[in-house]
Amino acid sequence: MPVLNAQELVVLVDRISKAFFNKPFMHEVIYNNRLRTTGGRYIPALKRIELNPKYLIELGEDEFIGIIKHELCHYHLHIEGKGYKHSDPEFKDLLKKTNSPRYCKPLPSQQRKKKHIYICIKCRQPYYRIRRINIKRYSCGKCGGRLKHMK
Repeated sequence: MPVLNAQELVVLVDRISKAFFNKPFMHEVIYNNRLRTTGGRYIPALKRIELNPKYLIELGEDEFIGIIKHELCHYHLHIEGKGYKHSDPEFKDLLKKTNSPRYCKPLPSQQRKKKHIYICIKCRQPYYRIRRINIKRYSCGKCGGRLKHMK
């Protein structure tokens, strides 16, 4: 699914709102390219939903629709004056009823690869790290043995 323009995005969000919540979406929805680690956010003061277009491009339509449903849960609960935050029981119940995800998957472009592998000499416990560590300062957390750098 290609990135939608502003009008198509509003129509999509309204269609999802009517299908899953039986209520219309009557406020603003926009793309926000500056969002880095989240798929979207709801701003209660403005009653605005901001969506990350990278999730549509990299993870596909199904994940993007899940993000829209999640943000619509925040929106509709806020409009009704109920608990709309992640920790509120009303929010958790509405997520379950609409089969919305609690969290979005990380983007493939944001995932960091574990470059360095360390193995304990005694118990063979592996440790995966992004950065190198000083093996003279660190030891195995399981048995206390010395570590060996493998990669």
